[in-house]
Amino acid sequence: MKRSMFVMLVLAVAGCAPEAEAPAETPDTTPSVEDALAEALTFHAAFDGGVDADYARGDAALYTATSYDEQASATPGIGNPDVHVAAGAGRFGDALEFTAKNEHAIFFRAADNVAYTPDDWSGTISFWLSVDPAVDLAPGFCDPIQITDSRYNDAAVWVDFTRDNPRQFRLGVFGDLAAWNPDGLSADEFPFFGERLIAVDNPPFEAGTWTHVVITYSGLGGDGGTANLYLNGAANPKTVTGIDEPFTWDADGSVRLGVNYVGLFDELALFDRALSADEVKALHALDAGASALRP
Repeated sequence: MKRSMFVMLVLAVAGCAPEAEAPAETPDTTPSVEDALAEALTFHAAFDGGVDADYARGDAALYTATSYDEQASATPGIGNPDVHVAAGAGRFGDALEFTAKNEHAIFFRAADNVAYTPDDWSGTISFWLSVDPAVDLAPGFCDPIQITDSRYNDAAVWVDFTRDNPRQFRLGVFGDLAAWNPDGLSADEFPFFGERLIAVDNPPFEAGTWTHVVITYSGLGGDGGTANLYLNGAANPKTVTGIDEPFTWDADGSVRLGVNYVGLFDELALFDRALSADEVKALHALDAGASALRP
């Protein structure tokens, strides 16, 4: 008998058989929430020291025109003296400040920055506002953001403050005007308009505080689109379902900022899919905002 076999036999009899090696641990390759957010990020404007985006899959420049009817003649930069970067006034760092009712067209180009598709369009819009709606806003409707190629009621996603105090904060998601309102009725004349809106009574906006607004949408342009409105990372968003009209952009869309708005605006971030409730909560909790997600 060979010596090695003899040793093995002795060990086995003595109850000292060598133990099998433990299998190697499989490394955890599951991406973190921040990694998943970073992968979905398409655009981020922190408004720190300037107005152009800090990260953009498309054009990073901010543009201004005298009105949205004149958008084709827009030029880069801020062309409204009532809008500027306010040093140190932001949720994180600086912020974009609207000091009087903004009636100019101030926008980023949506191409590639917004992951638009006419079928199954999904995405997320995130930003922060500091405003006292009852005191700061001028009379009339005010839309802190609109994403559209045409108007607020034609293939558009937006939020607004209603025109009268106490103001509601509302989310509107409307497809092609010709599909949902073929007779061209005004919003006041057409009950469907109000039924589609998500309206928040007594929204949590106050002077000297920041409110985080997140809009997620999925399946737009299909048979069962859905949109959610989150405020301050709340776990239970307000939701609208059954959005089934087409969303057709005939030209490049735009990300419109501060339509009739007065107040502070900060940390605009766009994503190419609808974030989950847990991801919205994580985004809300980022210590330095979406800057941590940029490549």
